[in-house]
Amino acid sequence: MPRLSEVIAALDALWPPASAEDWDAVGTVCGDPDQEVSRVLFAVDPVQEIVDEAVKLDADLLVTHHPLYLRGTTTVAASNFKGRVVHTLIKNDIALHVAHTNADRADPGVSDALAGALDLRVARPLVPDPADADGRRGLGRVCELDHPLTVREFAARVAERLPATAQGIRVAGDPEALVRTVAVSGGSGDSLFADVRAAGVDAFLTADLRHHPASEARAHSPLALLDAAHWATEWPWCELAAAQLDEISDRHGWDLRVHVSKTVTDPWNSHSPSPGAPN
Repeated sequence: MPRLSEVIAALDALWPPASAEDWDAVGTVCGDPDQEVSRVLFAVDPVQEIVDEAVKLDADLLVTHHPLYLRGTTTVAASNFKGRVVHTLIKNDIALHVAHTNADRADPGVSDALAGALDLRVARPLVPDPADADGRRGLGRVCELDHPLTVREFAARVAERLPATAQGIRVAGDPEALVRTVAVSGGSGDSLFADVRAAGVDAFLTADLRHHPASEARAHSPLALLDAAHWATEWPWCELAAAQLDEISDRHGWDLRVHVSKTVTDPWNSHSPSPGAPN
């Protein structure tokens, strides 16, 4: 079995920590570099439900997309939920490793996984990484559909292919307009509207769209907006990342058992539609 330090080195090669945003907190949160690793669990959120799942699975390593301590901390006391997460991990000899914006920028990365879940052909990054001479890394992806769909049909495909959440898919735009090209960005994407407009796509799929940026984007152009749950747009990356680690394990003869959590950790758990609201 490989040591934790060997597995982390392989993960860092996939998602180099140096490519993360300056404000981000990626890398190993806890774990002994010399401990052996035989079972790995991938998930979006490092919350107690996921940590409890890792304990039941007898995992040695939990890899999440979202950081546990994005803004730092002065305590890991078990009197708060993040402290309880740390205590549970350490008591059960489970390491925690985070790949966040470094996984967003990777090739393949979070938005590639989102595009793959929807059978979209990736043409290029939405916001290319200037450090990548090949032009493959960066934030978001500009994609093409296999054949044109109406906004209504494309939204139905997204709702069917992404994990089910209380929110579903919110849509802004003419339901009958045709979609041939689409920009996708896993996670919060309303800071990318200028790049989306410059790409000249027919639709933009992302999460966490706020009222004013969405309203202004609609006023600028007939761009269709599809707003999915944050967790749902990033969960496909867990399957991609698990497959990447499986391939590395096979190549090195590590015989790792790699799992993907299907626990829904989106914070919204119910939805009451307004009477008479458009469907």
